[in-house]
Amino acid sequence: MKKGLKFFFTHFFVTVFFIIAALAYFHPVLQGKVIFQNDIAQYTGMAKEQNDFRKRTETEPYWTNSAFGGMPTYQLGANYPHNYVKKLDRLIRFLPRPADYLFLYFIGFYILLCCLKVDYKLAILGALAFGFSTYLIIIIGAGHNAKAHALAYLPILLAGIILVFRKKYLSGFLVAALGMALEIVANHYQMTYYFMLLVLVLGIAYLVDAIKRKELKHYFISVGILVAAVGLGIAANATSLLATKEYADWSTRGKSELTINPDGSPKQSTNGLSKEYITQWSYGIAESLNLFVPRLFGGASQENLGEDSKSFNYLIDKGLPRSSALDFVSGIPLYWGEQPGTSGPAYIGAIIFFLFILGLFLVKGKHKWWLLFGVLLSLMLSWGKNFSGLTNFMIDYFPLYDKFRAVSSIQIVLELCAPLLAILTLKKIFSSKVPQADKLNSLKYAGAVVLGLGILLFLVKGMFDFTGPSDERLRMTGLEELPEMLKLDRKAVYTNDLVRSLVYVLLTAGLVWFYLKGKLKENLVVLGIGLLVVFDLVGVNLRYVNADNFVSKRRMLEPFQASEADKLIMEDDGVYRVFDQTDGFDSAKTAYFHQSITGYHAAKPAGMQDLYEFHIYKGNLSVFNMLNIKYVIRQDQEGNIFPIQNPDANGNAWFVKELKPVNSANEEILALDSLDTKSVAVFNSQKITNINRFDFQVDSTATIQLTDYEPNHLTYSSSNPNAGIVVFSEMYYPHGWNAYLDGERTDHFKVNYVLRAVRVPQGEHIIEFKFEPEVVKQGSTISLASTILLGLVLMGGIGYSFWRTKKEEGTEENVQTSN
Repeated sequence: MKKGLKFFFTHFFVTVFFIIAALAYFHPVLQGKVIFQNDIAQYTGMAKEQNDFRKRTETEPYWTNSAFGGMPTYQLGANYPHNYVKKLDRLIRFLPRPADYLFLYFIGFYILLCCLKVDYKLAILGALAFGFSTYLIIIIGAGHNAKAHALAYLPILLAGIILVFRKKYLSGFLVAALGMALEIVANHYQMTYYFMLLVLVLGIAYLVDAIKRKELKHYFISVGILVAAVGLGIAANATSLLATKEYADWSTRGKSELTINPDGSPKQSTNGLSKEYITQWSYGIAESLNLFVPRLFGGASQENLGEDSKSFNYLIDKGLPRSSALDFVSGIPLYWGEQPGTSGPAYIGAIIFFLFILGLFLVKGKHKWWLLFGVLLSLMLSWGKNFSGLTNFMIDYFPLYDKFRAVSSIQIVLELCAPLLAILTLKKIFSSKVPQADKLNSLKYAGAVVLGLGILLFLVKGMFDFTGPSDERLRMTGLEELPEMLKLDRKAVYTNDLVRSLVYVLLTAGLVWFYLKGKLKENLVVLGIGLLVVFDLVGVNLRYVNADNFVSKRRMLEPFQASEADKLIMEDDGVYRVFDQTDGFDSAKTAYFHQSITGYHAAKPAGMQDLYEFHIYKGNLSVFNMLNIKYVIRQDQEGNIFPIQNPDANGNAWFVKELKPVNSANEEILALDSLDTKSVAVFNSQKITNINRFDFQVDSTATIQLTDYEPNHLTYSSSNPNAGIVVFSEMYYPHGWNAYLDGERTDHFKVNYVLRAVRVPQGEHIIEFKFEPEVVKQGSTISLASTILLGLVLMGGIGYSFWRTKKEEGTEENVQTSN
């Protein structure tokens, strides 16, 4: 009983400590403020119509017309029936955002270390090291909430896997199943996929160990249990997974029907994204050393240099007012690495880096090997096009690898493995079972390696040119010497941060040395290293995410302000689309106020992306017309923004005089270049074979109009003395949109590469389009059954654990009585 109470109160107070730590770092949330995240602002724009509909009707539309001409809301926070895992997730994330994600980082890694039999004091240290890892904080500042969410649950999933391999079959099954269910609900499958690459490495390491120990039976039992646990966790999220898969095939992540580029050149055939797009964000090989020295390559694309910088003093000398100079250097492009841009370095901490290297000498067994190879694989794959042999092999031959962009993100595996081995290293340092000589020798070797690396970085400093990709643009401002001043600032932060990292390494090595020599107690060393880790990581993190990032809650709830052009357009209460040429194709601002053909999403509708590349950016009016773009927002030479009305927009629907067949998707999209979309519609005869049997004609008396609009239910009234073909200015999506003619299901088909069409008999009719995705119904049934099964197994496991504890207590009492 006493043991159970001690266990409970220890972990309870640790949890409270993590809550306090998370709130302390993101303390503005206690004042009711929220962090300004650009990605979340963009999401708010994308989801505005969906959220308004949900609030008004208390139902889910599963479709929005406000972005990219129309798309499913599956990746925009859609709520599905029987998604009880999501309710559990919301219960766990009880702190105000983003403190909730930081708390999840802490508690997840703490659970992992406890499952590895690490003392709770070291587990706290490891949790702080993982949670405050700079990349994990930076993604929160950037608004990559789904990524942060997914990363937070990975340690729990890993804990379940390790428990099963430790022959804790029941508890391991439960933790792995629950961890997988929560991981999927976080909805960032790229992070989950990268983690599974680590699981493959772990599985190989455990297999080799099982062969050596002649425990293959246990190994395959463990694999079977884990497959069942992961399968159950996945099935509990069946709706979101099935819906995402369905949409992904229709999006830019799926296989394109086109075999040509807009310029007519052959298009690279791929089932996923292009290699250029996948590897656009590739880490530089030397740049990876910012794991050890944060600003080795400048830090962020926009860094605050302050008053002590060469750039600031240069601007003052040029006569700029002090306030203007400060503003200029507060967001100067200090980064000079090989990526297009970055919000900050993937710094794991000089102390963690040192302890990781120390662990390579001191830690023995399978854990060292799978953690080491996990780090190496993560590192090499993050280099992308800079390590093209391995990257191209993965893209060409490894399943699903070509579905994800920004390969630099795979360093999340490293972010998990490095602090884990670092804490296992400290566990060995404090273990009486490890010979003292091994500890001292390992410390000497690791110190030599890390200090040698630091010295080498000092020596090769002169080999770098410290030139950034945006330096020439700075020169064009008339401040011709500014790039040279910026180079001096880059050299300065290179040196300063290198010295900083080496100081932290020396202090940590000193603490370990004095412990091994009997000069310091274990608790004091743990406390000292813990404080150094926090000072190190938090000191770097505050450069990129701090109180200045927080704004009033209203600003995030209403991230966009309507311009005068927006206000003028909104006086028109019709249903139409707007194209804001001043905002670009990758912005959700227009979607916040209007129905738009633009938006912000990593998986855009492929058809609209193709239309933009082939026609929209060229200003093809026939395509504008068929998309019912009634207003275009432009900017004049004086910077004034104004709307232009397009009087030739085709409207919501129209009868056409001719259906023109073509033989491929290439011909279909190219035909739009000169097509009179008001009169003619083009279709791919290789996909639709029965259209030529249609008998239709149009005269001047034929009419059709939209009479009722909801994003998931469109109603039209038509009148035509003859049978006719109606084209609708709505995106064709084959999975869920059903057409009804006077209440009866009827067929519809794709024309003009992206639009819908219906054959309408003569006379007056009511035509409806309803979005009724079967995938939601099917997935919800699977989710409900799987969640019930998971709940039953969980309750059974808790009941068994309680019974076993009582039995052990009874056995102990009997032994004491007999004595």
